[in-house]
Amino acid sequence: MATAGRKVASSGQIKEMIFAWEGKDKSGKIIKGELRANGEASVNVTLRRQGILVTKVKKKTFRSGKKITEKDISLFTRQLATMMKAGVPLLQSFDIVAKGHSNPSVSKLIQDIRSDVETGSSLNQAFRKFPLYFDNLFCNLVAAGEQAGILEDLLTRLAIYKEKTLAIKGKIKSALFYPVSILVVAFVVTAVIMIWVVPAFKEVFKSFGADLPAPTLIVMSISDFFVAYWYLIFGSIFTTLYLFFQSWKRSYKVQRFMDKALLQAPIFGSVVRKATIARWTRTLATMFAAGVPLVESLDSVGGASGNAVYMDATKKIQTEVSTGTSLTVAMQNADVFPNMVTQMVSIGEESGALDQMLSKVADFYEAEVDEAVASLSSLMEPLIMAILGVLIGGLVIAMYLPIFKLGAVV
Repeated sequence: MATAGRKVASSGQIKEMIFAWEGKDKSGKIIKGELRANGEASVNVTLRRQGILVTKVKKKTFRSGKKITEKDISLFTRQLATMMKAGVPLLQSFDIVAKGHSNPSVSKLIQDIRSDVETGSSLNQAFRKFPLYFDNLFCNLVAAGEQAGILEDLLTRLAIYKEKTLAIKGKIKSALFYPVSILVVAFVVTAVIMIWVVPAFKEVFKSFGADLPAPTLIVMSISDFFVAYWYLIFGSIFTTLYLFFQSWKRSYKVQRFMDKALLQAPIFGSVVRKATIARWTRTLATMFAAGVPLVESLDSVGGASGNAVYMDATKKIQTEVSTGTSLTVAMQNADVFPNMVTQMVSIGEESGALDQMLSKVADFYEAEVDEAVASLSSLMEPLIMAILGVLIGGLVIAMYLPIFKLGAVV
């Protein structure tokens, strides 16, 4: 089982570990178990007090696991919620989930959290020590659940929220992956033709003793450039992509520019906008239904939308709401939400069922994303086939034109 060492907040900073032990009870029966302690001596003392004759003690080690993903956190949240709803104590729930997980990294994370809870920390405080995996939204909802005594219900809401958010992200990625992968393959095939195939034709054409067609000469010139500078071409492409994605990740200005460009893109823009609105409304609905005040909820909503344009709009909305403006008016002033969304929010505010209306908006836009992705896939297939046909077919025709010309002369 993957385990976690833990540093106790003290001047000596004692590190606790998990030890597997084997021994005999008072009747001579061989028994085994695991114990958390700061050393083998502590294990022996503890077990001796229980009347167990220890024969073997070994510190447990764990394999380095894979990277912890959002899907792992979503699954952990769902499992923890299920365990607590079934009446399993919190610490025992952590043990069960940790033992059953296939990724040692996740098991280690769960044991770290369990250790903090076991020594008196609240669950939300334990989660806050791992901001890489548990954002403010997650921790705030857990804190609200602990304060109201409805932790299992809030964990269930969080699990549903995580699952729906992951589903939306997955649909967007699948919509983008197909055309991008086809274009990458097309570039690689073109490079192979330019570097190895065209030079072979060039050697054949040297013996023709006739003028070559213009398309053939152009392709041969491009091929010469590829052969001479292929390392610069590939190096510059990879370097440019790396620097671009690093700046996209680290620079807010670049993020905002790219997010705005994605929203205005002719084909994918509509899908990205619908997915962003679905995540925005789903997040706000989850926070508001948990009893988190509206202004405080908006703190987490902007970042959860995954789009810098909507993040800026959310800050503006939060400022207006904090000064007494209704959410509907503030959203209309932000000018990034369709009329249908603001009308549904207005009805929710008037009827006192804002969280339900926001959930219905999220459901509607999630269904819209499903339909848009399906339509996009159908639209992209013939478009990509046409691009590949023109690119690869054009290269083949350009290289065979001299042969056709020679055949006509003969």
